[in-house]
Amino acid sequence: MRIGIVCPYSWDVPGGVQFHIRDLAEYFLRVGHEVSVLAPADDDTPLPPYVVSAGRAVPVPYNGSVARLNFGFLSAARVRRWLHDGAFDVVHIHEPTSPSLGLLTCWAAQGPIVATFHTSNPRSRAMIAAYSILQAALEKISARIAVSEYARRTLVEHLGGDAVVIPNGVDVDFFAEAEPKPEWQGETIGFIGRIDEPRKGLPVLMKALPKILAARPGARLLVAGRGDEEAAVESLPRQLRSRVEFLGMVSDEDKARLLRSVDLYLAPNTGGESFGIILVEAMSAGAPVLASDLDAFVQVLDQGRAGEVFANEDADALADAAVRLLADPERRAALRERGSAHVRRFDWSTVGADILSVYETVTDGTTAVAADERTTGLRARFGLARD
Repeated sequence: MRIGIVCPYSWDVPGGVQFHIRDLAEYFLRVGHEVSVLAPADDDTPLPPYVVSAGRAVPVPYNGSVARLNFGFLSAARVRRWLHDGAFDVVHIHEPTSPSLGLLTCWAAQGPIVATFHTSNPRSRAMIAAYSILQAALEKISARIAVSEYARRTLVEHLGGDAVVIPNGVDVDFFAEAEPKPEWQGETIGFIGRIDEPRKGLPVLMKALPKILAARPGARLLVAGRGDEEAAVESLPRQLRSRVEFLGMVSDEDKARLLRSVDLYLAPNTGGESFGIILVEAMSAGAPVLASDLDAFVQVLDQGRAGEVFANEDADALADAAVRLLADPERRAALRERGSAHVRRFDWSTVGADILSVYETVTDGTTAVAADERTTGLRARFGLARD
């Protein structure tokens, strides 16, 4: 099958949607399909052979973050050229409502279109306001996927229609088989995320940290992600700052090794999360997880059976739970075991096959409609009664 996938966000700025698209494309390539990904990218960005650049993106506030998007006449021309050259059997658009390549592709594409909705935002006034603009494009979509029940709910409440829920995927064995790094072991707490994006929750963790370190004098925090490191620790007493180690941006391999090394992974995100791929990666690596009680996180953690949760934005609750877990190796071992079993449902062998089934359904439907039109003419096409 010839598959075209549209990424709305800049390929050179790491994020959950980009990682999902990368891994999905590589899964399909491994099982024998032809794949091309269209994505915004700066001119000097090294790209995998299956990625086609749609040009440089610009930063735009979106869903509580800053997304790098690509839009305009030049982008539209590149979309049309990509569609023409690709001659795809199916086009898979991610975040078709964002003002980026997905919407442009919706307008330009012909044939089967599958759309995945990643956003969970119960109060998106922008999406409501843009409905009249989006409607014509969205009506061309053959099938809709939501990465979680909360992303599906956002879609239903704002745009109508429905979607099948297929979660984000992870290469579980890649994380499970990573080698721990000795210097990252020894009563370590892990955090991975953009340091200067408040909704990732690092400020909440910093408020909780003095209480954690007072109760666990041997503990330290390892932080992976880009951002202003000095600003991140400003609220900490100076004598505690040495117990926070910033690792900067890490490779996929080092991310897996970090998650295999820590005694506890913390996800204090405060909102705007429709799934929680980092929780799945942590569970894949065998890291016990403690996360804020966002609806999407609770669902990913099997209603709290595969990881523990604390009250969102409550630094004291975070500290108390972290101290308790660090002092209880048996509980952490139980979370590792449950998480490792639960996470198998998110492996690409399952998720990729489910997405491929959606592709096959819409392409089979298109073939059947085309055959019916050849047989019965315009009456069948417009749904009129047969003679």
